[in-house]
Amino acid sequence: MADTSAIVGGGPKKVLYTLSTIGKMGVGKATKALTAKNTCKACAYGMGGQHGGMTNELDEFPSVCNKSVQAQSTDIQPAIPHPIFEHTIAELGELTGKEMEHLGRLGTPLFRRAGSDRFVPIDWDSALEHAAHRLAETDPRRTFFYSSGRSSNEAGFLFQLLARAYGTNNVNNCSYYCHQATSEGLVTTIGKGTATVELEDLTGTDLIFVIGANPSSNHPRFIHMLKNCRERGGQVIVINPAKEPGLVKFAVPKSPMSMLKGGSDIASDYLQPRIGSDIALFKGLAKAVLEQGTEDADFIRAHSAEFEVFRSDLEGLSWDEIVSACGIAREEIERVAANYGRAKHAVFAWGMGMTHHVHGVANVEAISNLALVRGMLGKRFAGLLPLRGHSNVQGIGTIGVKPVLAKDVLAKMEEAFGVTFPEEKGLDTMACMKRAEAGEIDAAVIMGGNLWAATPDTAFSSRAMGNIGFKLFLTTTLNQGHVHGLGDGEVMILPVTARDEEWEPTTQESMFNFVRLSDGGIERIETVRPESWILGQLGQRMLPDSPIDFDGFSKHSKIRDAIAAIVPGMEGLADIDVAKREFHIQNRVMHTPSFGTVDGKAHFVVTPIPAMRPDQLMLATVRSEGQFNSIIYEEEDSYRGKAGRYSVFLNAQDMARFGVSEGERIAVSSEAGEMVGFATSFDLPAGSAMAYYPEANVLVGTEVDPRSKTPAFKSVPISIRPML
Repeated sequence: MADTSAIVGGGPKKVLYTLSTIGKMGVGKATKALTAKNTCKACAYGMGGQHGGMTNELDEFPSVCNKSVQAQSTDIQPAIPHPIFEHTIAELGELTGKEMEHLGRLGTPLFRRAGSDRFVPIDWDSALEHAAHRLAETDPRRTFFYSSGRSSNEAGFLFQLLARAYGTNNVNNCSYYCHQATSEGLVTTIGKGTATVELEDLTGTDLIFVIGANPSSNHPRFIHMLKNCRERGGQVIVINPAKEPGLVKFAVPKSPMSMLKGGSDIASDYLQPRIGSDIALFKGLAKAVLEQGTEDADFIRAHSAEFEVFRSDLEGLSWDEIVSACGIAREEIERVAANYGRAKHAVFAWGMGMTHHVHGVANVEAISNLALVRGMLGKRFAGLLPLRGHSNVQGIGTIGVKPVLAKDVLAKMEEAFGVTFPEEKGLDTMACMKRAEAGEIDAAVIMGGNLWAATPDTAFSSRAMGNIGFKLFLTTTLNQGHVHGLGDGEVMILPVTARDEEWEPTTQESMFNFVRLSDGGIERIETVRPESWILGQLGQRMLPDSPIDFDGFSKHSKIRDAIAAIVPGMEGLADIDVAKREFHIQNRVMHTPSFGTVDGKAHFVVTPIPAMRPDQLMLATVRSEGQFNSIIYEEEDSYRGKAGRYSVFLNAQDMARFGVSEGERIAVSSEAGEMVGFATSFDLPAGSAMAYYPEANVLVGTEVDPRSKTPAFKSVPISIRPML
């Protein structure tokens, strides 16, 4: 097995890399971008806004990471030179994801006529007129609107308002491919679908579980809190099939002592269950807590329901079943449960390693059960923390970019705007793509992101996207999703402002339910336009007789007034641009045990252990250190021994079992497809494998969790063989 023990996350190399990136950007431009009062463009961890671009929600400075700098380096690029568009789409399609990102910013509207082999730059008025005409002549029921988590609350609200006024509830966002299982699982247990902690709670907890996540790569500033917990004498228990070096030891650039001593210990304990077996492990931990007598009986009695059914299920579950399913020895489970039993304040943080399964909702329910059994909800310094990905993915959901709205919110919207919205239930992201594959989608509006690359089963994704007759993209840069899966139909791509370039202030929501205000105001490319302006222009052209003043509603203050009046908990938006007062959203579970369920209590949920074949090799797709979502900044992963994008990480025993050796070219097969990669040994349990997203999407099928509609990116049955 490859020795990764010498690899330390963070450290001088990352500092030098960041400084090099800043140098390429230009120190003046980089400083302006990083210090302006705008929310970070990377993950949803609390940074930026009116506290200052390099300051977090606790006023800690400097709070910046490699991901922040990488995002800024992309946005600060000059516009793509027009001679680039003389190349055919097929030629552009030969570029890697990294090469596409480094072409520059998109600075002009582009149009691909039906059947044409290339894009043509066009003027804004022609682009808007044609896009509006194509959408207006299309049956709204044969369209969908999709948004990434990059957009602002203001643009997101106008986006879904335009879609519904147009006549479709097929409004969805990237959360269906990431944390929708979290929202569903938390609603069944605590009645609310978001975090129950704020950033300050991490400063007083004495135990943090990090489950199915790799924050050393994906949420680097969270590592600072893990380090601090350890230094207070607390524990960090990592549950992850892969032994990630950055979660073992991390040299935190913000901490001189951490840098000087060559890194800080992060994980105090590290459990490595087989991929897909987490429920068995969680049930084992809960069973051990009950057997050790450390449950919070008072909390359970006063603030929970269905506990007896939950306990009866655990009593009927044997330790042999648990150990056989997850591969973790009973003694290890009992040791971790005992440490949990001694904790006064515990926070459970998890990522997509929990949600990317056909039983993702049940995974989240099992985590919630484990928190409830010791009363770790509804009090300070304890609770549940889903580690959200993009910087406003939670806000996009809050303000209504989803197929089904709460009845009271829908009624308020209809009353406020004097319209009646369609009654048909909207489709989730995968359902829209399957409709497209079937030839039942004629047009799509895609705001940000890379839907083609984010969708599992690349062949399916290409067929589905290719079947859509008119595709309208709103984006800051070109990506592979703009040159693959185009089919023969028309394609329009409109260049939009980055967050710090917005003409008017915008708002975003962090993973801690905190709404931040971004000033915008930086001008880099004068030919780009804000998303809300574009949507307003489309609305007045598509629906000239609508009672909604789409042109007026492209003004952000007017949109915020509407959100404040319509969306519960968002009342503070009404004067945020005047008062500059950022706020936590009301009525979300925080520091009192009052839950959003009908009876006001938290509910235990029995979660069956999924059936698993012990001889089946199971693959999880993962991100690299030099990556953000589907954006590739670096081709090699410095935290996994400089592994390349087509590395397939395997346990040494599995490599021997399948007769493959280190670095050998192998064929990886699944029911969805086949990929050629390179065998790479890694510290994984037998029967578990990893490969990089989105390259390994060719192996991921389109089956989804029946409740969250999230694909199983992290539990793909595969087989491998040497290439002859």
